Amino acid sequence: MPEAFALLADFERRSLAHVVGLPEQLDAPGLWRGVGYRIGRRLLASAFDEVVEILTMPPITPVPGAQPWMLGVGNVRGALLPIVDLRQFLEGERSAPQDGQRMLLVRQPGGDVAVTIDALFGQRSFLEQDQVPADPIATGRYAHFVDRAYAQAGAVWGVFSLDRLVRTPEFRHAAA
Repeated sequence: MPEAFALLADFERRSLAHVVGLPEQLDAPGLWRGVGYRIGRRLLASAFDEVVEILTMPPITPVPGAQPWMLGVGNVRGALLPIVDLRQFLEGERSAPQDGQRMLLVRQPGGDVAVTIDALFGQRSFLEQDQVPADPIATGRYAHFVDRAYAQAGAVWGVFSLDRLVRTPEFRHAAA
């Protein structure tokens, strides 16, 4: 048994040697973290507490009489979820379906909803000093949901409020 403990302690020591930042750095003041993704050509990130889960697309059953951006419903672990093409809702242009396409599961009053994304980039961290004007991203319908942006590695990431999205009356009324 002592050998197993020594093996686990060695594994922990080696794992911690590869940690990018210390725990106090990961929650440092002026640091914002979220889930990074792309809609069309826009790079966006949403707060971790706004994303319940990241899922692959299930088979979708269309809902007659729904808005074009309402793709339909999908069965996720026995629960039927409405699935929204976020790009079509925001830009009026349908996302191109692709293998391995992801969707973000978002909590809303009355039940969860899934919104499609074009690409997933995983966790993103931004420093307060990298904040830039959101104008390049917060245009058109995005202006209602993006109120700040960060520059990182030559790209501008808009912080997209999924919470504000699911409280928008138009989003909540998917009937055509």
